[in-house]
Amino acid sequence: MASYPVFLNDQRTGKPVAAELLDRIDEVHLRAVETDWIPQIINHIRQLIDQGQPRQTWPQSWHWNWRDKMDRINGLLAFQTFAIMCEGQLQGLMQMNSARSLCRLPEQAGKHLAYVDYVETAPWNRPNIVSKPRFRGVGITMIRAAIEHSRDLGFHGRVGLHSLPQSETFYANCGMTDLGIDGTYENLRYFEMTSSQADALSG
Repeated sequence: MASYPVFLNDQRTGKPVAAELLDRIDEVHLRAVETDWIPQIINHIRQLIDQGQPRQTWPQSWHWNWRDKMDRINGLLAFQTFAIMCEGQLQGLMQMNSARSLCRLPEQAGKHLAYVDYVETAPWNRPNIVSKPRFRGVGITMIRAAIEHSRDLGFHGRVGLHSLPQSETFYANCGMTDLGIDGTYENLRYFEMTSSQADALSG
């Protein structure tokens, strides 16, 4: 497993803190999801239910099972996974697929891209779960990792993904192009990144 130094912003101090980007999700990460992430997410959902909040307010990735996701892609070369660790805790996960789809934007239609199947940050980093998120920068670090993976594949930074509604603003702020609701994929909004957009984000 390769490790790359990255930085997150500690919301408690406003200062950057060193973190690690790892190029594989392993058993330690899956256990962290099950013991650290899931209980906090479930507790938050219970609070929303007690407050009479509608289901639309629940974290939209609440039903994701990362262990099942990893089991389904075990041994398949088209898939790449990433994890971010900081201060001894798992801060984010991402799964990518290099054989899923082709570009849809007219200027790059038909070219290969790296597709982000799933990306998730720890519940304590998410403003829709906690009032004071602990770290910022997990999501943008993952998108930059997706860009680098695309480049490694010879796809020149081209990336595509379908966004959960709660994450649409984030991907738009990353500079990705919004191609609208995809009726063939759970009515989720599809975003795509060009090589020039990737260059702008990765700096």
